Amino acid sequence: MLTLLRRSVVEGFKGLFAHGLMSLASMGTVAVSLTVLAFFLVLAANLTFVADVLEEQVEIIAYCHPNFDRRWETTLLDKIEDMPGVREVVFVSKETALDRLREQFGSQADLLDAVEEDNPLRDSVEVSVISSAETGAVARSLSQLDSIEDVAYQREVVDKIYALTEALRTAGMALVFVLGGVTFLLISNTVRLSIYARRREMEVMRLVGATPGFIWGPLVVEGILLGLIGAAVAGGLIAWGYIDLVDAVENSIPFVPMVGPRPFLENLMQLLIVCGAIIGLISSWLSVRRYARA
Repeated sequence: MLTLLRRSVVEGFKGLFAHGLMSLASMGTVAVSLTVLAFFLVLAANLTFVADVLEEQVEIIAYCHPNFDRRWETTLLDKIEDMPGVREVVFVSKETALDRLREQFGSQADLLDAVEEDNPLRDSVEVSVISSAETGAVARSLSQLDSIEDVAYQREVVDKIYALTEALRTAGMALVFVLGGVTFLLISNTVRLSIYARRREMEVMRLVGATPGFIWGPLVVEGILLGLIGAAVAGGLIAWGYIDLVDAVENSIPFVPMVGPRPFLENLMQLLIVCGAIIGLISSWLSVRRYARA
């Protein structure tokens, strides 16, 4: 068994070099297909990560009526604190809100001097929830309070990010299926060239009683090698590009969350290797099976 496996691997490598351009085209197509798959997986994983981070930080802002009497501030906060799912409540006066806006404007904070006497902002209550699943229910309860005029929270943003992630996954998988079909054809044609080149040798082996594994093993291994090498190239490109991207983002815009390279890239590489091997195995097996039946 070990001898058969060793022979299949050696002959499989010989087949790669025997059809240089065709083998190179097959490996290149595998690499392109899996690179596209990996790109969409990386993008989807990071969008999901951003959505998860935002979901953990979802905060509800309940805006009070313009004529809200601050003497009822303690009563309002007590009502909100007693609501199921509420973790923390902070009252933010319109003066405090204006000061925060000044900090955000930075060097251009002087632009807000014109509205200081007639502050258009409203008193508000910032509410943190115990779990993101409680956000909708808490927001509905807040909107029913007489002192609250409007309720806003980031749930819509999170939902849009999740929807975009699903759309990217779908588009990526559709494109990968198309490129996968092209890959199957190229690897199949490469294996067929090997079959055609060795047809007399294989016929002699069949006549002398060689087992199917001895005859067809090298061809199946050749297909697997084409898939594995293409997958390794795709994995290397994605890993190199992603590591540089993470470094660039951390140095320029560190507040943008990204999935860490490890163990994410290791798991992605394993997935690509498995996909490449499966593509090569199925492609070569179908070609061998078709010729064996002829």
